Amino acid sequence: MNPEHIQKIIEDHHNGNQTGLISILEEIQTKYSYLPEEALKMVAQKLKCSLVDLYAVATFYKAFSLKPRGKHLISVCLGTACHVRGGERIASEFQRQLGIKPGETTSDNQITLEAVNCLGACAIGPIVVVDGHYFSNVTAQKVKEIIHKARTGLDRVDIRSDEKIFPVEVSCPRCNHSLMDKNKYIDGYPSIRVTVSFNLKHGWLRLSCLYGSFSVDHEYEVPVDEIVNFFCPHCHAELRSSSSCVECGAPMVPLLVRGGGGTVQICSRRGCKGHMLDLTGVNV
Repeated sequence: MNPEHIQKIIEDHHNGNQTGLISILEEIQTKYSYLPEEALKMVAQKLKCSLVDLYAVATFYKAFSLKPRGKHLISVCLGTACHVRGGERIASEFQRQLGIKPGETTSDNQITLEAVNCLGACAIGPIVVVDGHYFSNVTAQKVKEIIHKARTGLDRVDIRSDEKIFPVEVSCPRCNHSLMDKNKYIDGYPSIRVTVSFNLKHGWLRLSCLYGSFSVDHEYEVPVDEIVNFFCPHCHAELRSSSSCVECGAPMVPLLVRGGGGTVQICSRRGCKGHMLDLTGVNV
């Protein structure tokens, strides 16, 4: 770990309080594939927060790791839907070919394998995610190919040409009015437009319609870790699900997938990448 790199990351995101904490940890995690203890000590000292509180944040979000990870992360879903479709066999095949167990990293520090409870795309399972790229309907026979793709650069794939990141058109679950904004494109596709409120502010928010992208455009900057209230811009109904994010516990925001059924749910907490996809009734 290079202390100068950590210092630069802190300086780039530190704004006099702790609102930049998540961004700092995300950048450290990206650079080192985990959160080194010495880095956390530097962050705690600079932000004037206790190391205990910092560890609480680092262990609360599943995206962070306190142990070194490989350059690439392979997540195998073992949720109920994926399990009954052969998820355990797929996980076992990854273990056999990589020579590691879930939670371990290959000896060349290239790949970390993990098993997760649910990746939120049950209708197209079994699901495997490599560095944020979704592989659907995976079989044990596809494991070798997925490992090869992980090693040869999925992290360099252009989001607009990656077949594992796909566009969805959505509408309001209350009035069924389309939420697609063809006048404003994000990631090369029409954006999803909603209205939001937080901290006595009320304005518009546009989201990328690419499932797997987290690009946004907004009227007001939303502080990291802030829970936002989402509303339909047409019927003004609040978009709030009865389910909570499996990553952070915040309320989920439901959106109907147009063209046959299904829902997309995104986390209402700024900075959390929790999302779920249920394409029941949709031809995929």
